[in-house]
Amino acid sequence: MNRNQEFCLPSREGRGESSIDVITLGCSKNLVDSERLICQLEAAGYRVTHDSEEPQGEIAVVNTCGFIADAQEESINTILELAQRKNEGRLKRLYVMGCLSQRFLKDLQKEIPEVDRYFGKFDWNELLTELGKSYREDLRLQRRLTTPRHYAYLKISEGCDRHCSYCAIPIITGRHVSRPMEEIEEEVRGLVRQGVKEFQIIAQELTYYGLDLYHERRIAQLVERISLIPGVEWIRLHYAYPTDFPHDLFRVMRERPNVCKYMDVALQHIADPVLKAMRRHITREETYRFVEDFRREVPGVHLRTTLMVGHPGETEKAFQELLEFVRWARFERMGAFAYSEEMGTYSASAYSDDIPEEVKQARLSKLMRLQQRISGEIQAEKVGQTLRVIIDRREGDYFVGRTEFDSPEVDPEVLIDAAKNADLRLGEFYDCRITEADDFDLYGVVINN
Repeated sequence: MNRNQEFCLPSREGRGESSIDVITLGCSKNLVDSERLICQLEAAGYRVTHDSEEPQGEIAVVNTCGFIADAQEESINTILELAQRKNEGRLKRLYVMGCLSQRFLKDLQKEIPEVDRYFGKFDWNELLTELGKSYREDLRLQRRLTTPRHYAYLKISEGCDRHCSYCAIPIITGRHVSRPMEEIEEEVRGLVRQGVKEFQIIAQELTYYGLDLYHERRIAQLVERISLIPGVEWIRLHYAYPTDFPHDLFRVMRERPNVCKYMDVALQHIADPVLKAMRRHITREETYRFVEDFRREVPGVHLRTTLMVGHPGETEKAFQELLEFVRWARFERMGAFAYSEEMGTYSASAYSDDIPEEVKQARLSKLMRLQQRISGEIQAEKVGQTLRVIIDRREGDYFVGRTEFDSPEVDPEVLIDAAKNADLRLGEFYDCRITEADDFDLYGVVINN
């Protein structure tokens, strides 16, 4: 592999020909697609800026999200702003890709004709042809990282074979498709050579990994193989499903020192009638047992979950069950959202969205207030402990880092006084004694610098 290929540097030929702004909306899976596209564009000679606050390029590419109404609105507003820039002559060409255009292609073409061409989630590589360039197969595993260089997101599959009542993801992405293990390992090795130490393994449903390729769940084997690659310091797992969870993953998480004791698993609810309406294929009793098993099999694990309030049929009794469950489970990390009806989903056709919006929002606020108290108590328990921290950035008077229990962007951080630790280096690990905590963040002092 040559240096140009490995590090995804712009080729000399055509450098400076034009500038492109790539704007990524939505989840980290979209971000990986944008990083692959940016690598191809730079190799073709373009100057590429990602997520600029004030796009100035001659060409703009918007990688959209189409998951829920709020995300769709953000994507549409972004497209409209750039369309206005094009109408004013400040932008030559505008392209749209990703989940929103995958889902609503014909509507978008009709409503926003200023866009030069729309691409879906899986045909973004055709954008190169549209620009008169060729897609370089030799760079298919290469990316230009938009994250700090010490961590990267690693997408191991596409699509989802679950059909939860409220979720539009299978409509957008189609069936679950796993990437071959060897290909994933090759990508990890290449990223390690670029300086990546921490890998956020992502998928819409990572526990399904391998079923299509190998006819069995192989997420545990994949994680173990990645953990054996020299240079991989931390592996963190995102977006699991509790039903039929592969218990051999417990052993890997427990035994491999570089597999973080962290799992992002969406549980959504606890009341049996709501779980049935959601088509989650799990019961209240099984959910309680799943949490108990996880905490017993992986001591010290931090569980992140997502819960939903206001799904059609959620009674006040069901909501009280959810509050009781959260008090019992004491999730270290938790997010929640109110149900919104999504066109094409089972819920939209089978149920009436019968819970008033003000009731949904009141329930959401009550749930999050409870979690804030729990989070504050869990954070306070860390005071006095010594934790391994990776430094992400400097912000004002502090270096900002994370422990193995914290995923970038969404979880608490560790703040370290920069005046007392001026020589800390970004992307390096340090042992920190935690001295103070608030509801979300920790404060620490380095003890091995």
